[in-house]
Amino acid sequence: MNKTLLAVLAAAVAISACGRQAEEKKPSGPPPILITVTQAKAGALEVTEETLGTLEAVIDPRIGAEVAGKVVKILAGSGKAVKRGELLAVIDDADIALLSRADEADTRRLAALLAQQERLVERQQQLVRKGFISPNAADDAKAQRDALHEQLAAARARADGSLRNQGKTRVTAPFDGMVETQIAAVGDYVKVGDPLFQLVSNQRLRAHLPFPESAAPRLKKGLPVRITSPQMPGKEFQGIVNDIKPSISETSRAIDVIVDLENDGSFRSGGTVNAAVIIARKENAVLVPEQSVVLRPAGKVVYVVAEGRAQQRVVEAGAKRGGLVEIVKGLAGGETLALDGAGFLTHNAAVMVQERAKAGAPPQDKPGGEARAPKAAGKK
Repeated sequence: MNKTLLAVLAAAVAISACGRQAEEKKPSGPPPILITVTQAKAGALEVTEETLGTLEAVIDPRIGAEVAGKVVKILAGSGKAVKRGELLAVIDDADIALLSRADEADTRRLAALLAQQERLVERQQQLVRKGFISPNAADDAKAQRDALHEQLAAARARADGSLRNQGKTRVTAPFDGMVETQIAAVGDYVKVGDPLFQLVSNQRLRAHLPFPESAAPRLKKGLPVRITSPQMPGKEFQGIVNDIKPSISETSRAIDVIVDLENDGSFRSGGTVNAAVIIARKENAVLVPEQSVVLRPAGKVVYVVAEGRAQQRVVEAGAKRGGLVEIVKGLAGGETLALDGAGFLTHNAAVMVQERAKAGAPPQDKPGGEARAPKAAGKK
């Protein structure tokens, strides 16, 4: 009996010792999470409204026929770059040339009649002074002379018009540009006003920037605009809001903001642009990297790092610019915040701060993982 009791007591003592050893080996909590940190800094921030717009050419007329006739020659096709005054097409001028010669002949006829009438008036004036004829006869000769003078002026105007129309049979480019569409072809009979070519000039372009109705109170003429385009990656253009259409599009329900651009050859009409209208500028905004702001049930939060712990701070985010977020409420500036690994943190979590990996450096352990001990030499 005594031996049995002693055995039971010994077993209990052994179990108790094992329990104490297990408690001593049990860690006090989860291992610290590896993070990098950054500072909440005060800096200048531009408040912008951004959108994707399109470009159109301000100068894109249809070149029409100014005289009627058959097209006998086409010298510019679609896609050809042309200079001002360059010949684009030729219209048959045979009928106009005949009319021009007839007008010139009529002009010479009237000029001859007028010269004869001038001599007649001079002779009759001499006869009136000598008393051989009455002044009324001389007045009739003067009236005929004046009528012939006006007829000659009209004939000369017709001749000038015919000569000018003959010049219009040669269709030339009114400005430097590009033939977007060739409408007429050789052999076509065209009437006055019929289109021959669609020309476009990229020297002056107009950007149409659609914005939602909610942005209307913040948009006004004269605001600066930054414009970039896939046609010229990495290049930024400056402009201003030239006009805002008063009506809202029935199809897109958007406001059309117009920006005129003097093109240096970088843009082409019909292309797209990314535009940012600068609404305001804040000089002392609290800015943090977007990576530091994470979403939690409480809302948007950042983690302030102090004494090896991450303290959750609910914040109100504002505008974004270049990977930075404005913190409108919740930070005063100067706080140390979790950056890499912020998404793995909880309130009051233990953290271990490490330097951010540099280019070419070996990869670091993932946040939340334990540091790996190096293997001993010769140990497999």
